[in-house]
Amino acid sequence: MLKRNPTLDVDNEFDYPADTLGMDPQEMRRLGHKVVDLVVDRLLRKNAEPALIAGGPTELMQALGGALPETPMDPDQSLELLAEVALAYQQHGDHPRYFARVPGPCSFAAVLGEWMGTGFNTISASWGGGSGPATIELVVIEWLRQMIGMPEGTEGVLLSGGSIANVTAFLAARSELGRGVAYFCDQTHSSLYRDLLAMGCIDEHMHKLPSDENYCMSIDALRAAVASDKAAGLRPVMVVATAGTTNTGAADPLHAIADLCTQEDMWFHVDGAYGGPAAVTAQGRRHLDGMERADSVVLDPHKWFFQPYDLGICMVTRPGALERCYAMSPEYLKDVQATTGAVNFGNRSLELTRRSRAVKLWMSLRTYGAERFREAVQRGIELAEFAERYLRQNPATWEVVTPAQIGVVCFALRDWQEGEHAACAKTITDSGFACVSSTMLRDKSVLRLCTINPLTTEDDIVKTIDRLAAARP
Repeated sequence: MLKRNPTLDVDNEFDYPADTLGMDPQEMRRLGHKVVDLVVDRLLRKNAEPALIAGGPTELMQALGGALPETPMDPDQSLELLAEVALAYQQHGDHPRYFARVPGPCSFAAVLGEWMGTGFNTISASWGGGSGPATIELVVIEWLRQMIGMPEGTEGVLLSGGSIANVTAFLAARSELGRGVAYFCDQTHSSLYRDLLAMGCIDEHMHKLPSDENYCMSIDALRAAVASDKAAGLRPVMVVATAGTTNTGAADPLHAIADLCTQEDMWFHVDGAYGGPAAVTAQGRRHLDGMERADSVVLDPHKWFFQPYDLGICMVTRPGALERCYAMSPEYLKDVQATTGAVNFGNRSLELTRRSRAVKLWMSLRTYGAERFREAVQRGIELAEFAERYLRQNPATWEVVTPAQIGVVCFALRDWQEGEHAACAKTITDSGFACVSSTMLRDKSVLRLCTINPLTTEDDIVKTIDRLAAARP
């Protein structure tokens, strides 16, 4: 039986200061309590703050910079400056009317887990150096696997977000299958193309396909591209599909792509950074049907699993593929190599020194329970459907361009003119009431709402859409 917080029997237990640089323990407690108060006070009033506010570089440098502090400054003033200036001038992804890009509405239990991990200076690189944190990471990977329906034996690693998680999977695919052509479409997130470039992929090995009328990867175009590349002497290696595109929330034809990848011995990768968590609901699972057949899947729990930034996950269904790609054993790490059956997470990605990102997710899943997560995700799906219904009730003003799909709906002003959508989005964002973004669907400008915050109300959506209409130049 493991002992809780095992301690040594030493004579000088309290001889060392609590703080490395000498802060008094009572002062540490006082300031820590103040931090909690500042955070909770801000959470209580977030509806009354701008959804996004940006300051000018000169003004912010004057407020936050200055001469190097050679002697101590008042920590209370510094904390207040952080709360009132530095951390105020940013996007607030947990604001109930932050609808731009993909919001990040984090939960407080996750914040508590993050604080604990930071306060204990937690590292999750090797089993010998962090067996407790490594176990927490294994546990949350398994819990997420079960929640989104990936097969047993799926392995994973927690990373900073989708950009790094996707390239982690791409490098594992190259390690397993070698170099060759990767296929993606014009709705694939732009960071994935950058990942392929950073890996050194040549132009001939990056095949971008046009999306179909629903802004999904066309399976017919993919089959034709694979056949054409093989006829030209190239080797098809990987298909990069999306489970919930950033633009529209659409999901590529995952089963058909999986069938082709099996037939052609290609790696099947699914980017579910934003949309993947929808699979915790029955409705989302139907929309993302086939994701469970992927060789690798990426999620961003700092989006729809309500975690503070940053947290991404790369899951791989080929046992051992991550270690085969990334494992190393230099002499200076011999003492902390894993015991039989244990995991060194420093051998599952390019990160060796890595903090424990799992603690916050472990804490929040235990605190709220998986069912609360399912309810919250379903709420986000239903909010987008409400937005679509409201837009359709005003056909003289609005056109629904793409229907609500797992928390995203795209729409346009009737008879819109060039620049009108961006201007409307800027007006409402500058007002602070809400943050909305525009995007392009091929040559068509649209406005877009992403409604994954469970605190958002129907009234928030109605008022935001009405203010967008009123902002028309």
